[in-house]
Amino acid sequence: MDLFFLLSKGFWVLANPGNFLILILVISLLRGWRKISSLVACCLLFITFYPAGDLLLQPLEKRFAPPVVLPEDIAGIIVLGGAEEAELSAIWKQPQFNMAAERDMAILPLLQQYPDVPVILTGGSGSVRKPEFRGADVIHSWLQSQQLDERVIFERDSRNTFENSIYSQGVLPQGADFDDPRGWLLVTSAFHMPRSVGIFRTQGWNVIPYPVDYYSRPAGFDSWRADLGRNLYELSIGVREWIGLGVYYMTDKTDALFPSANLDISLNE
Repeated sequence: MDLFFLLSKGFWVLANPGNFLILILVISLLRGWRKISSLVACCLLFITFYPAGDLLLQPLEKRFAPPVVLPEDIAGIIVLGGAEEAELSAIWKQPQFNMAAERDMAILPLLQQYPDVPVILTGGSGSVRKPEFRGADVIHSWLQSQQLDERVIFERDSRNTFENSIYSQGVLPQGADFDDPRGWLLVTSAFHMPRSVGIFRTQGWNVIPYPVDYYSRPAGFDSWRADLGRNLYELSIGVREWIGLGVYYMTDKTDALFPSANLDISLNE
């Protein structure tokens, strides 16, 4: 198990906004730091009523617009896993999905629209403790129940998006090229698309962004809602993705700090 993977998992345990705020709150209460504990309480109260994650998610989800008209001829389709609840699926003996289920839902209409192109579903396990539960196995079971599993190539060893881009090259069918000028339709959550495009392009893939699974709303009073759990969840998504963009760029895993359709555009544009 490589160091980058372990460090990313360990770091996120502390950097997750919910975990971080609770940790600071507990420490400040134990040490008698009233000002800090009051500040943390105010932050939690603010997050309870205001979806602060929208401020981070909006620029990510707007970076790549979905194609108005899909191209008639493409090299293939790549769907990034991450929407599957692999352990729950094993426990309850039926496919279970999380809030990113739109990633996998997109497979069915795309299979109909492109009946003759290869489709790769790439997704293993991102868990350190339970790597035996893999997302690709869930999709395999789901598509098998609809007799569509033979249309899809399942890559089940990757643990993150960087490995998605590498291991998918290893399962390409004979005659298929990852740098085919027609382009590969890349399906993932809209907030995750900038980092995904940057990673895949760095590995030589010619990809066409197909974002799904949107979360953010325009900032304003209309977006206020009293839901600490949902607001913290979306905030954690935004924080994690922006940290990921920075770390992946510094480790040369993406081709730009804030990848876009224009290879020359970065965060400082």
